[in-house]
Amino acid sequence: MNESTPVRARAENQFEQHLSEVQLLLARHRRVEDIVHRQEMPHHDLVENLVHKQHLVELQNLLRRLTAIEIARLLEALAEEDRVTAWNQVEERRCDLVLEYVSDTVREELVGARPAPSARNMLNAFELRNGRLNQVQVDSREDLANIKPIWVDLVAPSPAVRAWVGEFFSLYLPDPDDLTDLETSARFFVDDNGEVHLHSDFLLDTESESRNVAVAFILHRDILFSVRKEELPVFRLQRLRARTQPGYVTEGKDVLLDLYAADAEYSADALEDIYADFEAVSKRVLHPRVSDDEAAKILAEIARGEDLNGRIRRNVLDTRRALSFLMRGKLLSVEQQDESRQILRDIESLDVHTSFLFGKINFLLDATVGFININQNKRVSRLTALGIVFMPINIIAGIGGMSEFSMMTEGTPWPLAYGSFVLVMGIVGWLTYVALKRFDSRKWRKRREAA
Repeated sequence: MNESTPVRARAENQFEQHLSEVQLLLARHRRVEDIVHRQEMPHHDLVENLVHKQHLVELQNLLRRLTAIEIARLLEALAEEDRVTAWNQVEERRCDLVLEYVSDTVREELVGARPAPSARNMLNAFELRNGRLNQVQVDSREDLANIKPIWVDLVAPSPAVRAWVGEFFSLYLPDPDDLTDLETSARFFVDDNGEVHLHSDFLLDTESESRNVAVAFILHRDILFSVRKEELPVFRLQRLRARTQPGYVTEGKDVLLDLYAADAEYSADALEDIYADFEAVSKRVLHPRVSDDEAAKILAEIARGEDLNGRIRRNVLDTRRALSFLMRGKLLSVEQQDESRQILRDIESLDVHTSFLFGKINFLLDATVGFININQNKRVSRLTALGIVFMPINIIAGIGGMSEFSMMTEGTPWPLAYGSFVLVMGIVGWLTYVALKRFDSRKWRKRREAA
C-alpha cells in the first residue's frame, strides 16, 4: 500500500475540519450580526463593533495557523460572500502569497474585494528572474544599485523619495498630486532626453465609491517608472500575474501594455456589475406599483450606475489615446503593436456596452419618473374626487345658512329642521360619490375594451 495515501487522507480530513470551522464561524458572525441590526438598543454601534471583533478575531487566529496553500483552498471552497469576508481577515503580509495559489477567477475577485493595503514601502522595484517578475524591497540607494529593474513603482512617494530615485536614474519624477492636466500635449509626449511620458487614468471601483486615479508613466532606458497616489487593484493583479506566469513580460513596455490590458479587463468587470445591478433595478421598476420611497432608492441606484458608467467610458477613452500615442510614435515592437491592436479592439467592444447602458439608464430613469408622476396624479385625483363630492354639499350648506331657510322652518323644532338638513346633505354627497365611481368604472372598462 502506498505510504502517501494515509498522509493524503489525513490532510484531506484536516482540511475538511478547518473548512467546517471557518463556515461555522462565518455563520455565527452573520447570525449575530443580523440580530444586532434588527434590535434597537443604546450604544448600538459599540455592541455591533464588539460582536464583529469577537467572531472575526477567532477567524483571524484560525487563518493565522494555516499555510498559504491551505488558506487558498479554503477560499476557493467557500461561497462568494463568505469568501470575501474570510479574505479580509487574512494577514496583509500573506495576501500576495495566498493569491498565487488560487485560480485566476478567484484571484481577480479577491484583488478588488479587499481594501487597498497600507503602503509599507513607497518604492517597489521589479526585475526579471528566470522569466518571472520578482519584487525587490528597496529602502535605500544601495538597494537600487544591486538590481537591474524593468519596473519601478512609486505609491504616494514623499518628495525626498522622488528626489533621490530621480537623481539615481537621472530623470524627473512628477508629483502625483499634479497629475490632473487634461491637455493631450501635457499628458503624452517624448522629451528632449528621449523619455516617454504618459499620464493615464485608471479605474478604482469599491463598494463605497468609484473614481479615476491618475497615474504617471515614464519609459526611460527600457525601465518603466509609475507614480500614483494610492494602490490600485489593476497594478496588484499585474504583479501577481507576472510573478506566477513565466515569460509574461520581458521589458518595461510589456509591463505598460499589460497594465492597460488589465485596466480594460477591470473596466469590463465593473460593467458586468452594473449590468447585474440594473437587472435588479429593472425588476423593481417594472413592478405594477412603485412607491415614492422605492422610486427615490431606484433613482439613487441609477445615479450611481450612471456615474460609474461615465467613469468607465472616460477611462477606456484615455487608454485608447495612450495606446494610439505609442503606436503613432513607433515606440513599440511588432508583437507589441499587435497586442496594442487587440487591446483597442477590446476597448471598442466596451464602448458598445457603455452606449447600451446609457440607453438603459435613460429608460429606467424615464420609467421611474413616470411612476412618480403617476403617484402624484393619483393623489391629485383623490383630492379632485373629494372636491366633486363636497361641491353640492357646500351649495346646500350655503342655502341652509341663508335667512330664508330660518323663515321656511319657522315653527319647526330646530333639531328636527337642522337634522333633516344634515341628512339631505349626506344623501346628496353619497349619491354624488356613487355616480362618480360608476363614471370611473365605465371609463376604465371602455379603455380596456379599446386596448
